This record gives sequence, C-alpha cells and structure tokens, in this order.
Amino acid sequence: MTSLDAVLSTVDSWPVSAAAAAVVTPAGVVAAHGPTSTGFQLASVTKPLTALAALVAVEEGAVELTDPADDEVVPGATIRHLLSHASGLAPERPMRSFPPATRRVYSNVGINRLAALVEQAVDMPFAAYLTEAVLTPLRLSSTTLPGSAAAGGVSTVDDLARVAHELLAPSGLLHPETLADATSVQYPGLRGVLPGFGHQDPNDWGLGLEIRGTKHPHWTGTRNSPRTYGHFGQSGSMLWIDPDAGVGLVSLADRAFGEWAALAWPTLADAVLSAV
Repeated sequence: MTSLDAVLSTVDSWPVSAAAAAVVTPAGVVAAHGPTSTGFQLASVTKPLTALAALVAVEEGAVELTDPADDEVVPGATIRHLLSHASGLAPERPMRSFPPATRRVYSNVGINRLAALVEQAVDMPFAAYLTEAVLTPLRLSSTTLPGSAAAGGVSTVDDLARVAHELLAPSGLLHPETLADATSVQYPGLRGVLPGFGHQDPNDWGLGLEIRGTKHPHWTGTRNSPRTYGHFGQSGSMLWIDPDAGVGLVSLADRAFGEWAALAWPTLADAVLSAV
C-alpha cells in the first residue's frame, strides 16, 4: 500500500460496522478505502449541498443574499444570515433567539427556511432544484434528498469526493467570487456553540460551510490550516477542504457521531496531511 492507502485503511479499526474514506487533491481522488459506492446517511453534511444549490440560485438571480429571511420571526435577517447561522433563529424551532449577526446559533430551522425560500423562488421542490443545480452538473448519481434540506441527504464517498474536487479545482459550478465568499468568514467575531465540541469564541462560518479558524477542540486535525472548511454530521459523516494544503478528506460511517469520532477524525486528518 502507498502511505495514503495505509492511512485510510485505519478506518477499519473504527468502532463502526462500515466506513469509507477518500483523499482528494486538485488532481482528483488520490486514495480511497472501504465501500465508497455505498450510500450513507449524511445528516448535516447535507447542508453544504443545500448551500451550493442556494448559491446557484443566487447566481441565477432567483434569490439574493440580501433577501429577507423571515421578517415576522427574525426581522432584519437575510439569506446571507441563514447560510452563516447568524440569523438569530433558534436551533430547532421557528423562533427568534438573538438579533441577527449577534451570535452564531447553529440552526437546522434556518437551513430549512433557506431551502423553502429557494423553493418558492424557483417554483419547484427543493430536492428537484438541488438535482438540477448541483447533483446533475457534478455527476452525483448516488446522492438523493429524501428528507430535510438541513439533514436529510444520502450519498456516497465517491459522490462527495466529486464535491470536494469541485471545491479544490472549480469547473464552473459557482463563479470564483461566489466560492471565495462562501469560504470566507461571515460576520467575523461571533461566538457560539459548535455542536459536539462546545462553546467557541469566535465560532467562524462561511456560507453553509464551517470554517476551522482557531477553534479548539475541533473535528479536524491540528495540522489543518485555519482556512480549512467543511462540515460534519451526526450520522458519522464528515467532509473538509484545506485550501492551504490543497487537500480534501471525505469520510462516511454507519455509526452516529460520538466520542469515537471526536477522537478518530482529527487523528485521521493529521495522518492524511502528514502523508500527502
């Protein structure tokens, strides 16, 4: 085995029934291990896909980042706030917890509201628009959205590796300025809770993508640059891109996030970055 192959084979020691992983560079997939064509529940790794579709809708002129999020519940909040978890919407209920851009509140309700706004604007079900805007252009033939836009996706390592490659070596899904905006910190300095890893100050986010920044503890490795961005999910799923290293890592498993993942994922990340 090559060094990267050996590194990825360590997922076989994780306390899960099944796990798959892939390392991606601008050249494409450089190593993969496990059942990479098997569908896994994405949980919150659905959110980056939803965000990409919303940003395509912005580029098509269907919605604007400055459009109101929900003036009745969070007056002053916009689609940009929804994408960056800065709208003030509560995590799981359609209610206001803070004024916009004053606290980073990770909100499934906010992402589902975003999808509803896009759905209204394009006059088609959000899952259908996701297919048209993202899944088909990136050839994600094994990815579906049978559930919510915040956490209801199903995909494979093979498909998510294509997403990682698009982020590392863009083919035109998004304009370069849009992608740069999405991977930059929105409303810098906001503090908040990173689910599973506690209070972070600051708790940096881009548009639908978490940005590592100076967070500690964190689900990426100590070798990941502060500009690393991505997402993880409660289903045992994760995807990150380190633009400074020019490397992406995707891993899916069939066990819910817990202490095992909080330990295994940073270890794998550091080993990958040491091997590339």
